[in-house]
Amino acid sequence: MASGNPSPNDAPSKDQGGTVKQLALAFELPFILVGPVVMGGVLGFFLDRWLHTKPLLLIVLGILGVIVGVRDAVKSAALHDKKP
Repeated sequence: MASGNPSPNDAPSKDQGGTVKQLALAFELPFILVGPVVMGGVLGFFLDRWLHTKPLLLIVLGILGVIVGVRDAVKSAALHDKKP
């Protein structure tokens, strides 16, 4: 019963690996960016309470967290971009 119409089983399979990797990176990057900022802020908050230096360490460690988060996000994106 060859009807000339290809069945779904005959269709060439597309490699979905690239799409899955991009999706994984899209879900990973927000955590890579936000994690260090939150950790630096929380650590700075508690150190400020302990040392009585109210906003100083919160601001410094928060900014350091932003720098580390952006650096890690760029490195992760570059690493995923190089892989075939």
